[in-house]
Amino acid sequence: MGDYRLLAKAAPVSCFGSTELNTVIEDMRDTMDSLNGAGLAAPQIGVSLRVLIFGVHNNPRYPDAEDVLQTVLINPEIEVLEEAIEHGWEGCLSLPGLRGYVPRFKRIRYIGFDEHGVHIEREAEGFHARVVQHEYDHLNGILYPMRMNDMSRFGFEEVLNL
Repeated sequence: MGDYRLLAKAAPVSCFGSTELNTVIEDMRDTMDSLNGAGLAAPQIGVSLRVLIFGVHNNPRYPDAEDVLQTVLINPEIEVLEEAIEHGWEGCLSLPGLRGYVPRFKRIRYIGFDEHGVHIEREAEGFHARVVQHEYDHLNGILYPMRMNDMSRFGFEEVLNL
């Protein structure tokens, strides 16, 4: 947090399957896996491209989260399917040790492309929708504390006793 690259809008990917794109995605996977992340956006590793990855299976940072299919999503767009808002605790690999209680849309549809340029379109709800919205925000220069409406529910994990 504080790095100007996290506050900028990322550029769209124009060339799928390139060595450069594959290297970015591999670096993102390695970073996310090594830190037990649920998702990661390219700006978090200093690359201003509209690329995000996410996926959850038995994640120790999110022990109660349902499984979410490992996905690479490039040039994503999000459509809100329901105006219902759900609050939930979020962390971020760019804000280590911190958590906040963040409002997110409960149901969304996301579209985009995988690393080979194949079209993806899925509906998501619950934790799956939360992760996608969190990572999508990174592509637009938004960090989760900017979404919070109650800063008394933001702090260090060990102090919050989550």
